[in-house]
Amino acid sequence: MFVVTGATGNVGRTLVRTLAETGARVTATSRGITGTDVPEGVTHVRADLADAESLRPVLDGADALFLQNGGPSAHRLSPRDILDVAKAGGVGHVVLLSSQGVATRPGSASHGDTARAIEDAVRQSGMTWTILRPGGFDSNAYAWAESVRAHRAVAAPFADIGLPTVDPDDIAEVAAAALRDHGHAGQVYELTGPELITPRGQAEAIADALGEPVRFVEQTRDEARAMMLRFMPEPVVDTTLAILGEPTPAERRVSPDVERVLGRAPGTFADWARRYAVAFR
Repeated sequence: MFVVTGATGNVGRTLVRTLAETGARVTATSRGITGTDVPEGVTHVRADLADAESLRPVLDGADALFLQNGGPSAHRLSPRDILDVAKAGGVGHVVLLSSQGVATRPGSASHGDTARAIEDAVRQSGMTWTILRPGGFDSNAYAWAESVRAHRAVAAPFADIGLPTVDPDDIAEVAAAALRDHGHAGQVYELTGPELITPRGQAEAIADALGEPVRFVEQTRDEARAMMLRFMPEPVVDTTLAILGEPTPAERRVSPDVERVLGRAPGTFADWARRYAVAFR
């Protein structure tokens, strides 16, 4: 039996469906999950990663755990407590959704230090583990959905700086493989898309998916920072802007790991935009 935390997120939702389609027993959990969030036959239980004890009934009898690292709320987690509860419930293998920033931004409190502490707890848990380190998600473009729907416009900084953003569905497929096949134990996979794409290029891909023009408006760093601070903590905003504006060579590198695990190339941002175009209509 597999437990998927963060089951209503961009990775977790697809992972639950992917596992369920193979006939696996799956328990999906998040703070606000309901029956409408999961496929038929999947158990859903509300629990909060920030409250390790709330996970005890979820993890009892589980074989493997997909652990979402909390994203911007990662600092609220007590990873050792979560893993102690998992081990007590019978979990033998953990697949951790971590961050590329552990390697590329080790001095960042949000992307480096906190994520590294969670990775260290997983490594020291006594269970087998696989660590996934994705870069930026294609689905971060959902932040533009309202402006595209209302004004057919995208506003973003650093218009022509490209990064190999990754499709969350590809992350989910890699996670499913790592949960099902313990041959991935002890591996750290860096997950990216197949090519660099700029914010301007993303706007063009969304326009192509819609079959309508989408105007691109380049923001200043200060304008972007003010907007991002409305929904992200300051340390996360500042590191994110540094990655978007001054990416390191490692952050611009296309990783072979998605293809290595799945036996196919990762999907492009344009592929993602076509699949999820309804969000921008």
